[in-house]
Amino acid sequence: MTATITGGEAIIAATIANGVDTIFGIPGAQIYPLFDGIYKNSLELIVPRHEQSAAYMAMGYAKSTGKTGVFSVVPGPGMLNTTAALCTAMGTCAPVVGLTGQVPSSFLGRGRGHLHELNDQNGTLKTIIKDALHIADAKDTSAIINSAFRKAHSGRPGPISVDMCWDTMATATEIEIGTGNEGIDQPTINLDEISTAIKIITNAKKPMIMCGAGAQHASEQVLALAELLNAPVTAFRSGRGVVPEDHPLGVPPIAARELWDSVDVLIGIGSRLEMPYMRWDDYLSYEEKPKGGPKLIRIDIDPAQMDIFKPDAAIIADSAAACRILHDQLVDKVKPDRDWPEKIAEAKALALKAIQKVQPQISFLEVIRQVLPRDGYYVPELSQMGFATWAGGMEFYQARTYISEGFQGTLGFGFPTALGVKVANPNKAVVSVTGDGGFMFGMQELITASQHHIGLVTIVFNNQAYGNVRRDQQLGFEGRLIGSELKTPDFMKMAESFDVAGYRVSTPDELRPALEKAINNNAPALIEVVTERGSEQSAWEFINMPKPPSTFL
Repeated sequence: MTATITGGEAIIAATIANGVDTIFGIPGAQIYPLFDGIYKNSLELIVPRHEQSAAYMAMGYAKSTGKTGVFSVVPGPGMLNTTAALCTAMGTCAPVVGLTGQVPSSFLGRGRGHLHELNDQNGTLKTIIKDALHIADAKDTSAIINSAFRKAHSGRPGPISVDMCWDTMATATEIEIGTGNEGIDQPTINLDEISTAIKIITNAKKPMIMCGAGAQHASEQVLALAELLNAPVTAFRSGRGVVPEDHPLGVPPIAARELWDSVDVLIGIGSRLEMPYMRWDDYLSYEEKPKGGPKLIRIDIDPAQMDIFKPDAAIIADSAAACRILHDQLVDKVKPDRDWPEKIAEAKALALKAIQKVQPQISFLEVIRQVLPRDGYYVPELSQMGFATWAGGMEFYQARTYISEGFQGTLGFGFPTALGVKVANPNKAVVSVTGDGGFMFGMQELITASQHHIGLVTIVFNNQAYGNVRRDQQLGFEGRLIGSELKTPDFMKMAESFDVAGYRVSTPDELRPALEKAINNNAPALIEVVTERGSEQSAWEFINMPKPPSTFL
């Protein structure tokens, strides 16, 4: 299609050609033509109240669907406001594309101090995200936007930014918009590494599989391999639900640690393997390769991962393709220990019993799990409730239904990310579970939920503290509390003023009917759970576990 349109309209046309129907963004001077293109094409536009939230929403959209999440904000301070979300998207392998502007072309690189000018916007962004692209000639818009979408999904998925100068974006010219990107770049699988892995697995008696974000699209293939090997499948955060955790081989972290010392082969699939080699070892000391333990096979699409943490067999491949090949070549070759399934069941029973001490979080999580449908989405926060889920205090049954913040640990990510999840999945239940501290990083987005009728259910556990910080100060600094206790607003009055349904509860039994009603209404809702400051039992003994839980329970 060739038309006389502005550069901004061309960006939107090329974005639509890549299958996008929703953009999260806030208009501003340099990107007015782009937003005019949104208007003319009747795209769904979600307008948050902070630029950071736009990028978090795009991340939630991407993480919950596997599709590209798109946001648009002004350059300079606007893009800088998104960087916490961008580094989170990078850390969690979320395919996100950010569309932004630039100073007028005659000012580019001059340092004159034009509106929103950065010394090197794209250079700055490249230190955080996969790539930052510039459209110098509007006639190249289609090709460069296609490249952005391709890069966002090729190899290890991640965020890409695209910018265009103010005058280029505003000028109308004859521009051709072609078809969207039609593929992604995949590595060629090294069959020698497959052969090495086959030899290792053939001799295994007690294998284990650990999944990360790179396995989220490979549930079928991972489960087939696990069932062939009788291998328990576990995950720390992003890999939760790749194998349903009510399946006999779906194993929570506590159970996995109980089994770990008996494991003779670990197969890491799309995972950095933080849990066994950092959380179950020395979290403060870097190791280039395992100093002991089982033989290690890594399946990862990112070649750099194999240098960062070196395995015995490095399979650089898409996880679904690699698991399929391994399964097909291992049929009739493996003879796992016949007692292994019984040990797995015993470890799962031990884990279920052990986690009960993490109260009151587990009692609340049990209610949420019972009310939330199997295909419902749970978005945690850096909070006492969130840490309880890290330890395995709630089961997940499908990939992508647990939306993690990953290793960045970005406080405040949960609520705005959950809004993006709900926009992407309007007919499924989505629950954001946050503490009062993290929620207040972005609580203004309640009005975004109200204005755009985003039926997210947000549960705020109000203990008037940064609970984890407060506990650390009590235990590690002789109770010298500084900056960890908070004054909180009246959340029910806030919900009322934002035209959002509000519920205040204090027990799991009170939470149940409120949550059921809020999910059934499929409308924006805020549930405040009032808790006593410092009353939560820490989950950390089940997250950092140098010893099996049976030795310290």
